[in-house]
Amino acid sequence: MEKKVIIVGAGLVGSLWAVYMQKAGYKVVIYERRSDIRKAEISAGKSINLALSERGWNSLKAAGVEKEIEKIAIPMSGRVMHSMEGKLTYQPYGKEDEAIYSVPRGNLNAMMMNLAEDKGNTEIHYQHQCLDADLEKGHITLKNLITQEVFEDKADVIFAADGAFSAVRYNSMQKVDRFNFSQFYIEDGYKELLIPADENGNYKLEKNALHIWPRGRFMLIALPNEDGSFTCTLFMPYENEKYAFNQLDNDAKIDDFVKKVFPDFYELIPNLIENWHQNPLSSMSITRCFPWTVGKFALMGDSAHSTVPFYGQGMNAGFEDCFVMWELYNKYKNWEKTFKEYQEIRKPDGDALQDLSLDNYYVMRDHVADEKFLLQKKIEAKIHQLHPTKWVPLYSQVSFSNIRYSQAYKNGKIQENIMSKIMDSPNIEEKWDSKEIELKILSMIK
Repeated sequence: MEKKVIIVGAGLVGSLWAVYMQKAGYKVVIYERRSDIRKAEISAGKSINLALSERGWNSLKAAGVEKEIEKIAIPMSGRVMHSMEGKLTYQPYGKEDEAIYSVPRGNLNAMMMNLAEDKGNTEIHYQHQCLDADLEKGHITLKNLITQEVFEDKADVIFAADGAFSAVRYNSMQKVDRFNFSQFYIEDGYKELLIPADENGNYKLEKNALHIWPRGRFMLIALPNEDGSFTCTLFMPYENEKYAFNQLDNDAKIDDFVKKVFPDFYELIPNLIENWHQNPLSSMSITRCFPWTVGKFALMGDSAHSTVPFYGQGMNAGFEDCFVMWELYNKYKNWEKTFKEYQEIRKPDGDALQDLSLDNYYVMRDHVADEKFLLQKKIEAKIHQLHPTKWVPLYSQVSFSNIRYSQAYKNGKIQENIMSKIMDSPNIEEKWDSKEIELKILSMIK
């Protein structure tokens, strides 16, 4: 009989995993609750742009599909900070040749679906909702949302890549004895906006950078699109602050808020109010659960470890799930052993990424415009340049390497402890570039 896997969810992770499973000789059937996004017009501003970094590229390369994705990826070699007065400060992300890449989610998802189908042996069924699952037998109950027909399908193994609100996890796994699950929402929501290209189709801001307007309790970011526009995201509390989404309850308040708080951004967005109302206000949550595998089912991507977007690693982590699962499958050629080791390896990394993401929110929101923070980053960059094997900045570990998230998080805590002592040194502003400081840091590295 032909080997078969079912994947629930035709998003980024589900589509990439389909490519891997075809390489292993499986017939792949994907069930997706939404309609086919390729038949809808995908426009910039409809979804947060994603930042593709080393882990994501590594996973795409292993699947043999990176060349296609390179066509829509725009390198961003650093951040540009926009102060209230319109002053711009550039901070490189890593070394000269290191960059993260802006990719539009909708275009990437459409491309990944095409790759899943074009690589052969994959069927994608849209508007099919998961109602239930028999975890031990590998059966799944589905509803065709067009015909209302309810039916069952089965496979050797089934993968749930159906996002933070996973139907597979909710309808079946969460009913298993001793299954741990938690979800919490952060105080902030986000709204998407769009800076259009100028009248000549050119970028109004530096193209190869991620732009940030840090404003203490909230911030705005912008990532470039291929058509000269920037997809922007405003992160802000829902309530209990001077500026909060729930207080911006009419167009005059919205206009006044943006004009006062983001004056240079206000000049770049000619149709602010229309733009504001185009996209919904969305919430952000972190989901933790365990186990990630039960019987013939496994959770991948956001269904196992959804996080907030402040390290730009959600997609990269989901893609890395595919890479790790693939390596283990090739090691064992046995799903039971593969599943067992997959969750043992990835659970600590999923937890660590969630901690990293929350920590980085405070960095982006509160510290990136702070003079002392900028000096600390300058010192770290110098030590990394002089001693690349002894000191790798946390951001570089996460974005430009394949070091496990859990190890990077531990390393980052050690580094932060060292740097807090260095920053307390008398006259650090004058002698940060000295041999004395360099030797002091080296003496504290184990």
